[in-house]
Amino acid sequence: MALMTGGEAVARSLAAHGTDVVFGIPGNHNLPIYEHLASNNIRHFLSRHEQGCGFAADGFARVSGRPGVALVTAGPAVLNTLAALSQSYADSIPVLMVSPGMPLRHPHGSTGHLHEVKDQQAAVDAVVAVSHRVSSVDEIGDAITQAFADMTAGRPRPVHVEIPIDVLDEVADTEVGLPLATSVVSAPVGQLKRAAVALAECSRPGIVVGGGARAASAEVLRLAEKLGAAVVTTTNGKGIIPEDHPLSLGAGAHLHTVAEWARSRDVLIAVGTDFGSSDLWNGGWTLDGTLVRIDIDPRQIGVNVRPDVSLVSDATTALRSLLDLLGASSHGDGGKRESASWVSRVHEEAALEGALWEHEMKAIAAVLDRDAIVAGDSAAACYYGLRANLPLHTPGAFLYPTGSGTLGYGLPAAIGAKVAMPERQVVAVMGDGGVMFTLPELAAAAAEGLALPLIVIDNGGYGQIRTNMGLRGYEPLGVDLPSPDFAAAGRALGCHGITIESPERLSEELAKAFVADRPTVLHVREGGSA
Repeated sequence: MALMTGGEAVARSLAAHGTDVVFGIPGNHNLPIYEHLASNNIRHFLSRHEQGCGFAADGFARVSGRPGVALVTAGPAVLNTLAALSQSYADSIPVLMVSPGMPLRHPHGSTGHLHEVKDQQAAVDAVVAVSHRVSSVDEIGDAITQAFADMTAGRPRPVHVEIPIDVLDEVADTEVGLPLATSVVSAPVGQLKRAAVALAECSRPGIVVGGGARAASAEVLRLAEKLGAAVVTTTNGKGIIPEDHPLSLGAGAHLHTVAEWARSRDVLIAVGTDFGSSDLWNGGWTLDGTLVRIDIDPRQIGVNVRPDVSLVSDATTALRSLLDLLGASSHGDGGKRESASWVSRVHEEAALEGALWEHEMKAIAAVLDRDAIVAGDSAAACYYGLRANLPLHTPGAFLYPTGSGTLGYGLPAAIGAKVAMPERQVVAVMGDGGVMFTLPELAAAAAEGLALPLIVIDNGGYGQIRTNMGLRGYEPLGVDLPSPDFAAAGRALGCHGITIESPERLSEELAKAFVADRPTVLHVREGGSA
């Protein structure tokens, strides 16, 4: 027990749980927390908008495997984070948002208090797993502990801790939050044996892995090689096995060839994926074989596709158990030969779909390290071009706003990734529409001297929506945007800025940008670098 303010209790409790960086913006109401960040060895990264705080915390979490923390002030600042928190919820990313709230005895009705919102906590609670408003300094430590438990035990999702303004300044004799060791969820032995028998007896196995399998990449690869089974990943699973591995079908779960492959499997094992339409946008798969599904969330394991064998378990634990049960049995080289033909067909379809961006993808791939991290955005160049055509080779190497499809995600998520992994190449790829949502975050990255390239692929507006209007027979409305000089905009925000006119120049300037003294904006006209 020690005397401390509520603000100090927050900072010390975050530090006790391993938090060493927060993405934030200071305001009048959260200053009692800011006072104690440095003394608790917590780095503060100053974003330029609270949505940027949320996306950066999300990117940090996806790359580091640790919860990302956003620290904002009350009212409109909190509301500005909601799109980012919603994205983290949709993609099962552990993000903690800490904010002040109105004083303990603030009346229900409006009083004109600075940053007053009708019901701030209810607004946040609508998009996160848990929103916890504390009522005393003594409650803060436990609230932080519970928040980390919520994010790390079971399915990870964003949480919110709200501390009333007066509690942040109040002094009390209290304890900091205590980190907990959480147990690993494991499936019943009987279910594991059922799954192992199905895998041992099958002749055409297949594996699909989503973001829930990021920590199990080694086990996924071992199982694939033992079974001779091809592996397709969802968008959030991209890179879980190296995409130049002979058994990798890449991240084109939406492709018609992949749907055909899935239907031809006599056993398909799905790990940490929800079979959502944001991945299978050409239509859900029809499965004729046995589906073995591994998911840590019992509420999720039957969503969209009902499994024949359900393994409610941590992915790593379940896969290790299956490998042990399978023992020395192997499907030999037959499965690998059969997989090779599917790999070839999938690559052909993906290349056709992404042909418009072929030159850019090859130019980017030419200078990426094997452990490079790419942050995409909800842009056609990313979901048609990059997703299934730019090979990545490590889990968490592709940051993408899959579930909510939020525009503006790529740049701040890349910032969070670069803060988490400063020694690795990190590049953001965005469209000209989406980049305008969070462009000011370039100034934040420039202030920190991050060697962060931002590639803007410019098609003069919201190209996919323009196409969709045409398919409906509509005249284009609100989809054509005058193209700014993004290179000049980058320079104005403290970055390098270059207009790219050829694939060779893109490779050359991207390589320079990875070792530059600040971010670099690379402006590419769609089709203009061909």
